[in-house]
Amino acid sequence: MEIVRKTNSCVKAVSRPDGRKVLLRGNEALAEAAVQAGCRFYAGYPVTPQNEIPEYLAKRMPQSGGVFIQAESELAAINMVYGAAATGARAMTSSSSLGISLMQEAISYMAGAELPAVIANVQRGGPGLGNISGSQADYFQAVKGGGHGDYKLLVYAPFSLQEIWELAMLSFDKADEYRNPVMVLMDGILGQMMEPIVKTPYQKPKLPAKDWALTGCKGRKPNVLKSLYLGEGELEQRNWLLQEKYNRMKEKEVLCQTCYAEDAEVMVVAFGIAARIALSAIEVLRAEGRKVGLFRPVTLFPFPEKELHSMAKGVKKFLTFELNAGQMVEDVRLAVCGLEDVLFYGRPGGSIVSPEEFTEKLRGLF
Repeated sequence: MEIVRKTNSCVKAVSRPDGRKVLLRGNEALAEAAVQAGCRFYAGYPVTPQNEIPEYLAKRMPQSGGVFIQAESELAAINMVYGAAATGARAMTSSSSLGISLMQEAISYMAGAELPAVIANVQRGGPGLGNISGSQADYFQAVKGGGHGDYKLLVYAPFSLQEIWELAMLSFDKADEYRNPVMVLMDGILGQMMEPIVKTPYQKPKLPAKDWALTGCKGRKPNVLKSLYLGEGELEQRNWLLQEKYNRMKEKEVLCQTCYAEDAEVMVVAFGIAARIALSAIEVLRAEGRKVGLFRPVTLFPFPEKELHSMAKGVKKFLTFELNAGQMVEDVRLAVCGLEDVLFYGRPGGSIVSPEEFTEKLRGLF
């Protein structure tokens, strides 16, 4: 992995002298990375702008000895993933925004039953049917537990195709490590854009044995996977165990990057494609001598609150930039904890902010 917990350099694209670059679409990069990471079950339903994922896997899954199913709905797809994950298979689904909404009940069931799976959300404009443009309006849904109950997903937010490739592979490992669903939160721009990447080989780490899986119980006691606990105090105890797991994620799994942070007076906080737009603007202003930097969460849950809080003493203003009406900004304000002003700039409904527009917005802060 090229991503580290914290670095003071921002790398737009990863270049390795020993690797040959290939040109891929974002959705294709995610799909092929899943195959390389050992995903052998995919169920999904077509919805723009993620359709290249099921289209690609319809061919690659049979080639790799896996199973591809175009389900009759998103509800059917996520429940098929539930069943495949229960057998210990590496399983995945993908959709866009409204389709992920339909999956929320089953995602909550999977979190309650502690089943590992990867869910890709290539976001589009909303609410409702909205449009098919790229958006970041599903932040709350992803990081706050979009379904019912006190559950959390580990959520990755790539900002380049190289990161899509590497975070997709990491997602399967972390799903197995924590026995928890993991979400890769992208958007329509990242899903559809093309850029060269290095197809780094997958290296599977040592992971816990899946002795909990439903593989047939000949010679052993049956395994039971469930999220229904009716005994007195039983569900509360179960919930505290889940919270302990989420707290371990907070301690071990935080990923973020900083760029031009050493002397920044204004710090832009952005994730995904918004961070790409922001970085272009920041480099223009840096050339003008303006002290502006970028803080980019790579994990949205766990959110890098400690890392962001530690920067508050040296920064005069924070500007949270999102392609929505203001969601991550709430977590930024909690992390900064009133030490400095936290401003917001964004556009909802699938509207895209140009680097030039954002450059002018930043100039107004000096």
